[in-house]
Amino acid sequence: MGNMNPEFDVIVVGSGMSGGWAVKELTEKGMKTLLVERGHPVEHGTDYIGENLDPWDMKFRDQVDPKLANSEYRVQKDCYAFKDSTKNFFINDKENPYTHDPDKPFSWIRGDHLGGRSLLWHRQSYRWSDLDFTANVRDGHGVDWPIRYKDLEHWYDHVEIFVGVSGSREGIAHLPDGKFLPPHEMNCVETDFKARTEASYPDRKVIIGRCAHLTEPQEIHLDLGRGTCQARNQCQRGCSFGAYFSSQSATLPAAERTGNLTTVTHSIVHSLIYDDITGKATGVRVIDANTKTHREYSARVIFLCASTLGTTQILLNSADKNFPNGLANSSGVLGHYLMDHTMRAGATGRYPGFRNKYYFGRRPTGIYIPRFRNVTDTHDAFVRGYGFQGGAQREGWQDMAHKAGFGVDYKESIRTPGPWTFNLGGFGEMLPRYENYVRLHKTKRDKWGMPLLHINCTYGDNEKKMKMDMAETAKDMLTSAGLADVKPYVHETPPGLAIHEMGTARMGHDPATSVLNRHNQCHDVKNIFVTDGAAMTSSACQNPSITYMALTARAVDFVVQELKSGNL
Repeated sequence: MGNMNPEFDVIVVGSGMSGGWAVKELTEKGMKTLLVERGHPVEHGTDYIGENLDPWDMKFRDQVDPKLANSEYRVQKDCYAFKDSTKNFFINDKENPYTHDPDKPFSWIRGDHLGGRSLLWHRQSYRWSDLDFTANVRDGHGVDWPIRYKDLEHWYDHVEIFVGVSGSREGIAHLPDGKFLPPHEMNCVETDFKARTEASYPDRKVIIGRCAHLTEPQEIHLDLGRGTCQARNQCQRGCSFGAYFSSQSATLPAAERTGNLTTVTHSIVHSLIYDDITGKATGVRVIDANTKTHREYSARVIFLCASTLGTTQILLNSADKNFPNGLANSSGVLGHYLMDHTMRAGATGRYPGFRNKYYFGRRPTGIYIPRFRNVTDTHDAFVRGYGFQGGAQREGWQDMAHKAGFGVDYKESIRTPGPWTFNLGGFGEMLPRYENYVRLHKTKRDKWGMPLLHINCTYGDNEKKMKMDMAETAKDMLTSAGLADVKPYVHETPPGLAIHEMGTARMGHDPATSVLNRHNQCHDVKNIFVTDGAAMTSSACQNPSITYMALTARAVDFVVQELKSGNL
């Protein structure tokens, strides 16, 4: 009866952004912790097989063989980061299927390895503010967040110092400043664009993108063997310098040096084990990915950090007589309110002048224009808002591949940089809607015998109107700054491609309408915690990863206090 002699204090499922932070914080606080990862192991540096390869060293010049891409990576190939040098960090779609309605595509971009998508993310790191945490209660879309910025401010500080986030202090109330390393520099065209734009639009700021790259490593980074960003822009291949934050470069080695971490890979969590006498989870059921044998692990507390959809799949698959619709789902909202950001709308143009200027290296971040819609004014077509990411660059030899020409003059032109171009692309908030959901497929199973996940998710009218405004506004801003050949664009893409899927096990005040409380603790099962994207109650428009990290560190602090006081 109960969990009298658990093998571990805590089991953490998933080793990516949230899971890595969970094991770091838990082990440093003395908790004997088991990390369960469904994918294969990845050694920092050693297994970055695409690192330092030149395009001409690869058969298809860093493109993936189309036949292989279409057969094995049907979904993953649409990700901007999917290349021959990075495909080892993407899941094989053929071997790991999921389903959706034919007219409602969803692109689930996944890794299948230790470290998860912490090796693939674009490293943009922006805090949320109370503009975001109060959004639902203000306009009535979704339930109120059970926390506010003051609850996370300390934890943002905590994770940013360890992560190493470069950025500039700007004093923007709805995009709080953080504990920054020195920022990367804007190039000359971006600096000029900033001056012109801020003069024309007093409600808008053009800042350098805040990113998880070490510009001046501190002792806390050097102690882990991390070094300065080399501006190579090979980040998704893995970085042996440890210059960008990943589980491999930072949280996992920090956890390992405590002696309190045990890691198992190739271990697919089938479900959680629930004791209906104690009302607690006692452990996890695991399937060996290679042998398909089953085993169990026990612990006092479970942290689910398997990614938004992975975590939800586990909870749904843990249904029993007490929770027939999924473990910890007395509310019935588990799996619902799936969100992603809306994107691929904006404008491009040609920036005149500055032909005698160039830039050094391949900076790992661009410029950022924080949200300005529905901040101090009210837009009549949609609620919430969006920010712009982008920047300026000069056309190079790669662009000549798409232009006609031959002979000596053509060859000479390749050696000369082309004109400056500028791109502004929007990232917009998606509203939480009940009809966007995931569930277990009723009949289809994967090769381990587990039900496939079925995803039903579409963008709504609010997101579509927002995208149109992104394009029109970007066009106006580039035109106002004096650019030529300005072309707005709106590309229709399925949800998922922003790789910011959130929701499905949301936080909230009321157990009747939410899965988690203000500590990321399941209302129904007190020793289960969810700190990945599944916990999110709304999506804001900022990249969410730094918020996942802060929520995770905060939840671990709560758990350790509760364990010590005997409440768990």
